[in-house]
Amino acid sequence: MTAVARVLIDSPLPQLDRLFDYAVPPELAAEAVPGARVRVPLRSAGRVVDGYLVELGEPDPDGRPLSELDAVVSPTPVLTPALYALARRAADRAAGSASDILRLVIPKRMIRAEKAWLAAPAPEMPRVGADAAAWADGILAPYPGLADAVAAGERLALDAPPRPSTVQPVGAWAELLAAIAVRTLAQGRSAIVAVPDQRDQDQVLAVLARDALALAADAVVRDDARRSGPERYATYLRLLSPAPAIVVGNRSTVYAPAHDVGCVIIWDDGDPLLAEPLSPGVHARDAALIRQELEGSALVLAGHTRTTDVERLVQLGWVRELPAARRESPAVVLSATREGESRGARVPSSAFAAARDALTRGPVLVQVARPGYAPVLVCAQCRTPARCRHCTGPLRARRPGVAPECAWCGRTAPAWACVQCGSTKLRMASSGSERTADELGRAFPNTRVIVADGTHPLTSVDDRPALVVATRGAEPHAAGGYRAVILLDGDRMLLAEQLRIGESCLRWWSNAAALAAPGAPVHLVGVAGPVARALATWTQPAYARAELTDRTPLSMPPVVRVAAVEGTPEAVDAALTALRSEVPALPASAFLGPVPIDPASRGVGTASAASDTGLVRALVRFDYAHGRAVAEQLRAAVVAEALRGRRGRGRGPGRPGAASPRTTLRVRLDVPELDL
Repeated sequence: MTAVARVLIDSPLPQLDRLFDYAVPPELAAEAVPGARVRVPLRSAGRVVDGYLVELGEPDPDGRPLSELDAVVSPTPVLTPALYALARRAADRAAGSASDILRLVIPKRMIRAEKAWLAAPAPEMPRVGADAAAWADGILAPYPGLADAVAAGERLALDAPPRPSTVQPVGAWAELLAAIAVRTLAQGRSAIVAVPDQRDQDQVLAVLARDALALAADAVVRDDARRSGPERYATYLRLLSPAPAIVVGNRSTVYAPAHDVGCVIIWDDGDPLLAEPLSPGVHARDAALIRQELEGSALVLAGHTRTTDVERLVQLGWVRELPAARRESPAVVLSATREGESRGARVPSSAFAAARDALTRGPVLVQVARPGYAPVLVCAQCRTPARCRHCTGPLRARRPGVAPECAWCGRTAPAWACVQCGSTKLRMASSGSERTADELGRAFPNTRVIVADGTHPLTSVDDRPALVVATRGAEPHAAGGYRAVILLDGDRMLLAEQLRIGESCLRWWSNAAALAAPGAPVHLVGVAGPVARALATWTQPAYARAELTDRTPLSMPPVVRVAAVEGTPEAVDAALTALRSEVPALPASAFLGPVPIDPASRGVGTASAASDTGLVRALVRFDYAHGRAVAEQLRAAVVAEALRGRRGRGRGPGRPGAASPRTTLRVRLDVPELDL
């Protein structure tokens, strides 16, 4: 009897997000193994498509005819049952497609890399020597019970030590994460470390590469998209082997098919880089929580701050807070202008004196909000923001005396005139990293001034005196730590119209404060209120708890989940009507909108063309208990709308199965901001 291959088709079309049955012809029986890449005919589209053979089964008793597999692209099983289960579960929670998640995880096939891997000997079981194990135990010692909790597969929230390493120009947090991973590897199990960006990744890898640890080269696996296709594919095949490893990568690393995962570690889950922008938009933290539940591995959520998402889980008892035996905190000073000083002084006298004193011993970090010279320009007479005449984008100045240019389209505006008062004079309303560097260079003559931002990336500086002006998140590490840290533009950062701006500012400032040498002063300039107090007292979890308390009566995330539904007015209305009918527990207040979508927020045209799109967006707020029902219903609405649009187009010219932007319904769950 011919076996039946159940295939997941690799397609973005929502109606194809299920397993299709195909007959396995005798000539392909030996190669058609679960996890293999295959090509199958798709009758509705009249073409052959790629897919993954998920499982083999018995044919139905009714003997219905099945199409046969067209080809086995590669007999190498690249899709493990655990990975498929994780992708399926994560996609269902986010009302998305499993193939979209697998597309982020499984690299494209590289024939030479595959042949080289199959011809090479299998990786040996990695060994962790006594010295490496002792080092890991020493790093974990300040956290009583941490090693046992990880071995028992618990879910933990850790506050990382806010100081630099005394051995390398890395943070002490990198040593903590590496020690947890080494301890897990010593038990014969894999560890996955997911960090926001390559700077964080390099720090963890630098710790794991220490000669004192003596870890084998193939025991530590680097997983990111910066390498070539063959390197990525060879790394993926290495993870499929039965030898455990420490995997260090970015957000998609939480899906890595490593052997017998004992611990998944997420660093700084509040960083937006850990939020997947591609459909279905599953955050790395949520994917890790799903994986922990499916596989029983430990989960460690670590950071210098505590997000409200993690604090909610701590309050529910789903994640356990594990504090250090001895609490560490930087010496934070809330600096304000003193009596007799100008209120417009950007650096108060106390912070200025601290920087001058610290420069006699080593480098000083100055954090600013924005890169460039003058990111914001206004009319010198009426203070109206200066806008581009072509696209209405904000104007900025790269250098004094040079014509301003648009931050959106890049056009220069040599003959700018204010639309309100007609004035032709501009005023710099803010100072970027380069302008701040110029000002501090004049205030501290004969002192090195270093700029670190997106245009001038820098990972580390030496311990010689220097003023390091860096934008948030781009601060380089200093050998031995900075002798002083000055946090500027805090009041401007807090003015952003975002629900989580307080959390974000606290995270930016805390990460910068953690770069200071032990005992070095950290001056937060011109900021007061709960966020400033949380930084000064180093009580970030308490701030997260207060935020949760404030958001509860307002039904704001993460107290509730939020889904965004976008499309034509008819499609959105049909989806919301069906949702109200199928999930009657949702109150009327759960539905916000729909309202027209501003094309500028989608990168389409300009704000003046908002009425041309004809698209609307609605938000749905719902409790976590209703998550499955809401996700299933919204997914059904997406599939129904896709089928409706396909029937309306018929079989006219164009790519078969192509989606029409006028009929496609878009759904995204767990929207962090209510930005209608």
